[in-house]
Amino acid sequence: MFRRLLLEDTTALCALVAFVTVATIFVAFAWRALRMPRPQIDRFAHLPFNSESAAVHHDPKV
Repeated sequence: MFRRLLLEDTTALCALVAFVTVATIFVAFAWRALRMPRPQIDRFAHLPFNSESAAVHHDPKV
């Protein structure tokens, strides 16, 4: 019975550590995105998408 209690505590601790790690990474990405300079946001907004339809229209073999 005591082994089961220790295992349940360890499992709960691992789940808590995993949650805190993922939450920390998410908050770091969100903070960095919110603090991004305006020129960098504009540059990212005007990046071209790499789509299949654009590749077909610009294919020199066609």
